[in-house]
Amino acid sequence: MSTELLAVLENIEREKGISRQILIESIEAALASAAKKVLHDKDKEVEVKIELESGRIRVFSEGKEIVSSEFGRIAAQTAKQVIFQKIREAERDVIFNEFHSRSDSITSGTVYRFEKGALLVDLGKTEGILPKREMSPRDNYRQGDTIRAYILEVNKTAKGPQVILSRSHPHFVKALFELEVPEVADGLVEIRSVSREAGDRTKIAVWSKNEKVDCVGACVGVRGSRVKGVVKELQGEKIDIVRWSENVEEFVQAALSPAQVSSVKVLSEADKKVEVVVDDDQLSLAIGKNGQNVRLASKLTGWSIDIRSKKDIAKEKLEGILTEKPAEEKAASGEEEARSAASVFEVLEGVGPKTAQALVEAGFKTIEDLKKISEEELLAVKGIGKKTAEKILGALKNV
Repeated sequence: MSTELLAVLENIEREKGISRQILIESIEAALASAAKKVLHDKDKEVEVKIELESGRIRVFSEGKEIVSSEFGRIAAQTAKQVIFQKIREAERDVIFNEFHSRSDSITSGTVYRFEKGALLVDLGKTEGILPKREMSPRDNYRQGDTIRAYILEVNKTAKGPQVILSRSHPHFVKALFELEVPEVADGLVEIRSVSREAGDRTKIAVWSKNEKVDCVGACVGVRGSRVKGVVKELQGEKIDIVRWSENVEEFVQAALSPAQVSSVKVLSEADKKVEVVVDDDQLSLAIGKNGQNVRLASKLTGWSIDIRSKKDIAKEKLEGILTEKPAEEKAASGEEEARSAASVFEVLEGVGPKTAQALVEAGFKTIEDLKKISEEELLAVKGIGKKTAEKILGALKNV
């Protein structure tokens, strides 16, 4: 039995990729538990050792080796159970580790079942799940079709590893370019950011470590050969490839392509806001259908973009001029009012233009206001002396 056990363990290690040492340690632990039942003493410390060279199983209790005829039968049954259990666990661990290490990359499989709107994909060693939320609106697969998808996450479950796939994630596009463009795979060209609305349009910002390498041209390929491969996999989804730049104005301008931008102005560094001015005929193109172009550009750059046309700016300037006119009219109206009040006082004897103006500046607006004051209050007005005050008071009695 011992030789057979070693042969079985060696075969499992070779075919299943499970460490023989792990299997032996698990069998030893299980045999120790079984040996306690044979000894009818659960409190005793029992240790089982399997010799790696001979496969001989030895049982020790409190430092002494124990020999029992029952150990052979129990050892065979226990070893069989443990091996099957460990094979299942180890296979799951191997599959989990394999796919976990491949997270953020692309895998291929075959569609074999539909379940509640999701696709179940045969990945060979395990199955993957492509939820409906992770599909592109353009995806249309049938049972038996080959499918490529992005490994979004890998989870451990009671039934084994669960591989969640995605075809709508922005990084799916990034991973496709890594497969299609050698410069991206080698790290010579970097994809700095990606913004995507699956099934419709994607924008990617690329940058090259080597100034001699055209990062955009490398991703497009000769006559668009490379980008066509990505577009084909995405079922015709549009892709804009723009050049990444540290300069915010340049980056925002590139991100809004295919629209032509007249100027870009940073409004707030802290809030990451910019104002973009375009020609009138470029406004709809810059904004895009339902605001898609500016929305994707904003996600790509990380800046909030306010797009305005030259016509809108000119209109605002004109409105500003018009709103300033009432203020001027108001000032003029105030001056006219003061002149009118001053002319009222000039009808009084001893009141000339200067004296009338002084009375207005002192807060008097009508003759009735003057009738209520005393001589002392009138003398307090700048420019009015005793004689003038007497004349004014005398004239007020006759009004």
